[in-house]
Amino acid sequence: MTEPNPATQPPASPIDVTVTDGVAWLRLNRPDAMNALDRALKVALLDALRSAADDPAVRCVVLTGNGRAFCVGQDLKEHVADLASGETSLATTVTEHYNQIVMLLATMNKPVVAALNGVAAGAGLSFALACDVRVIVEGAGLNTAFAGIALSCDSGASWSLPRLVGPALAKDLLMFPRTIPVDEALALGLVSTVVAAGELEGVVSELAASLAAGPTLAYGSIRRAVAFSAGTDLQNALAHEAELMALTGRSADHQVAVDAFLAKEKPTFSGR
Repeated sequence: MTEPNPATQPPASPIDVTVTDGVAWLRLNRPDAMNALDRALKVALLDALRSAADDPAVRCVVLTGNGRAFCVGQDLKEHVADLASGETSLATTVTEHYNQIVMLLATMNKPVVAALNGVAAGAGLSFALACDVRVIVEGAGLNTAFAGIALSCDSGASWSLPRLVGPALAKDLLMFPRTIPVDEALALGLVSTVVAAGELEGVVSELAASLAAGPTLAYGSIRRAVAFSAGTDLQNALAHEAELMALTGRSADHQVAVDAFLAKEKPTFSGR
């Protein structure tokens, strides 16, 4: 039998997408580059997130990486090549790719889980912080990384970090980048759960299945309420909560929950 010629094989997709039982798994797929974000991966991730956000069959999204890293941020080799050619694309990629990716991760109307299979650095860390839940493997680490290459922060790090650890510590982590071990990350609230490497898939699958079986509209509304309240006063936050309460109060899932409560049964949600 003739062996396939690698040179004739189509290039691997920069992101693997599978949807099973309401859960969309998005796997960054540049393992040899530690899932560094080149243009192809950024475009593919943005497209995959848009599709997952718009697909009513998807009720939970999991973002993870193939290989030994979750994501180490911007592909610096590509960036160096751009600089050598006279192209200054950092601002463009922030607005065209990173900002849109983070907005989808943080505000799509369904829960999002980050399964951190390895190091998360730079924009990769920012992506993880935009998710609702972060599960990380033992031996991994987090690093803001930006100041180490004389850059400011992007992908929402200036918004998410202070809300998780406070402004003073956020500035410390951003101005003096270092690898934060998982135990410290857990104590600081940067991650939700630490698991053994071999347990990551199972733990996240169980968590995602639980979220996918839940009241999706309520989950999405909670995400929107929390994000909205971060940039407004109490009066506006209360008014927004009232709007979302009216929305979810009219939902099929709320009616199912009320009926199940009265019948002393466990509700089965449809996500509507």
